[in-house]
Amino acid sequence: MEITDSVATILQHKGHASVQAVAPETFVYDAIKLMADRNIGCVLVMDGGALLGILSERDYTRKVVLQGRSSKTTTVREIMTTQVICVTPQHGVEDTLRIVTESRVRHLPVKDGDRIIGLISIGDLVKWVINAQRSALSQLEAYVAGGYPG
Repeated sequence: MEITDSVATILQHKGHASVQAVAPETFVYDAIKLMADRNIGCVLVMDGGALLGILSERDYTRKVVLQGRSSKTTTVREIMTTQVICVTPQHGVEDTLRIVTESRVRHLPVKDGDRIIGLISIGDLVKWVINAQRSALSQLEAYVAGGYPG
């Protein structure tokens, strides 16, 4: 694990868990229930293979709870974020961290062409950086102790 790794490497390491998606006509309650059942913070909003938006816990709290709407009668289409920022498998970890920080988002769909192949969260990125730093530190400690092979 290195900070210079790509999003593709993180996806390979994470495994290929399916990305959760809902249709735009889904009621918010059902989407939130899916998120709770899967212990995830967002779902993609898809129409067939087309990405229309993303629904996050933030969307729910700001656009349903705080506005006094009912999650059982409001559709995902009414509250989803439509300006979805995506990355590609070739994006680097550092660049992806910069994107989530500057864009103030927590989840980034990963697109390969027009196809969604995964989802990267800020948690995935932070975990990757921490592990990369641990690995680098271990290598430095081994070098200083004279155990570096080379």
